[in-house]
Amino acid sequence: MKEYHKFNFYKYTYCEFEMQKIDFFKDMKAHFQSKSGSYYYYTNEGVFRYSNHWGRVANCRWKIKGIEEYKNQNYYVGFANWNDFYPLNSFDKVFYIAVDYQNEQAKICRVQDENTEDLFLMTSEIAHQKLKNIREVFKDAKWMTYMNEDVSIIQKKVIAELISTHKTLQKIKLELRRNSTLS
Repeated sequence: MKEYHKFNFYKYTYCEFEMQKIDFFKDMKAHFQSKSGSYYYYTNEGVFRYSNHWGRVANCRWKIKGIEEYKNQNYYVGFANWNDFYPLNSFDKVFYIAVDYQNEQAKICRVQDENTEDLFLMTSEIAHQKLKNIREVFKDAKWMTYMNEDVSIIQKKVIAELISTHKTLQKIKLELRRNSTLS
């Protein structure tokens, strides 16, 4: 496993930062300020980051735990241990999607210590594409109203296929339509 530190953590990594008090940098001098105005403070254990942009950060995917929708005008302070950073590439399948059907939300999760036998693992790129598809399925249900089944049941079927197979949303829709006309 690659070791991350202040000289390489910002190169193609995935990380979930822990939320910190917003006034962390009040009496501290940042070790580094980025061109976009983010502040960084390094310790032997990890890094503190003060920023108004999270999610996709340059060539990284950085989140703050507890915030699902980021607004660029809001500043947050997060802390991450050096061992919380993971490589972000197109070949490590270390992500899965968790879905809350009741609240019509989904999120990408990184495998930590979970038993992965029941999880369909995918790369970051695939996971983000599937997350986009899931949001579309929750948002646009018009095409499902023509089928002989309750929309919420169809949504669950489609999303279950998205998070557990390599099938595209288009292929899943075609299969559903084909099966619907056969019934």
